[in-house]
Amino acid sequence: MTITQTRRRFLARLLAIGVLALSPLKLLARNQPAFAAEEVDATLQALLGDKPLVNSTDIMLKVPNIAENGAVVPVTVTTTIANVERISLIVDGNPNPLSASFRLFPGAAADIATRLKVGKSSDVRAIVETATTAFFTSKNVKVTIGGCGG
Repeated sequence: MTITQTRRRFLARLLAIGVLALSPLKLLARNQPAFAAEEVDATLQALLGDKPLVNSTDIMLKVPNIAENGAVVPVTVTTTIANVERISLIVDGNPNPLSASFRLFPGAAADIATRLKVGKSSDVRAIVETATTAFFTSKNVKVTIGGCGG
């Protein structure tokens, strides 16, 4: 193999890595229709399909009542519901309501913590899914400084 061939292979691989690094992360989302939906009902349909959605007191959603900066709102979700497969967070007032979705390994503790952008005062919903049912709880968050472009 000559130096020119080696250099060409190196540059081709470097270019491929650069293209992957510059690809938007939304392309890697597993449920693209749910993340792209612009209304809560469409988001729930794309996310859950025909699963029944049940209000539950077994989900603990910790989010501040008043968020001083909507760009970084801390959220924690824990639950005692058994066999949780996924935990999703929906912000009703955002342009795209589905803000995060976490797929859990079997037997993993159903406990997540993250930070969300909350564009304006609205409800934040935590949806906990099992194989057959989806459970939810919600809490209203008041935003003093906008998070999604505000």
